[in-house]
Amino acid sequence: MPIYKTITVSPTTKVYIWKVMEPEAQLGINVQLTPHCQNRMDGMKSEDHRRAFLSIRHLLAEAGYTDFDLAYDDFGKPHLKDGNYISITHSHNFTGIIVSETDEVGIDIEMQRDKILRIAHKFTPIEEYRTLANTEAIIRKLTIVWGAKEALYKIYAQQGLSFLKHINVMDFAFEDTRTVAEITYKGQKSHYEITFLEFEGFTCVYALKMMGG
Repeated sequence: MPIYKTITVSPTTKVYIWKVMEPEAQLGINVQLTPHCQNRMDGMKSEDHRRAFLSIRHLLAEAGYTDFDLAYDDFGKPHLKDGNYISITHSHNFTGIIVSETDEVGIDIEMQRDKILRIAHKFTPIEEYRTLANTEAIIRKLTIVWGAKEALYKIYAQQGLSFLKHINVMDFAFEDTRTVAEITYKGQKSHYEITFLEFEGFTCVYALKMMGG
């Protein structure tokens, strides 16, 4: 079964990415779900969603966990029962998790699509992107920024947090593969390291909360 990529972020933090290619029956082998998650999966009308859901359980196994180690809070944010941090994402045929013993983490995978040009004004000051060489570059950059803000939203997990007003991703060049971001919300500031990578027309962004930030 294809784990697509494993990234060692630090000695205590790892990213696992799966390319979902198997049929549902194959993905279901050796996967035990909690009653809560079985109910969630039973309610999924789309086979692609069920396959993604099951593939995430295989990623958990890669990290040494099962579905029974996972709990969700009222915001829908996943937590590991041993106190380690986790974030989960899926987009089309890619799924991913990030697990850390030491840092609050968030992850997001997005397909690069021109639709993002139409919604960009809702999450970032679009004027900043006019200098880029071509539309493809703008789409790539906007997808990284959107993914970063999604990953940060997953860490922060507070109602009312606005992508446009409260989350600022510092500018970056594609070759940097990283940047930093700041969340300013209700008088509080927090800072995050952002890393991004691109593969097969998709963008993966993961964020770690900076110590003391």
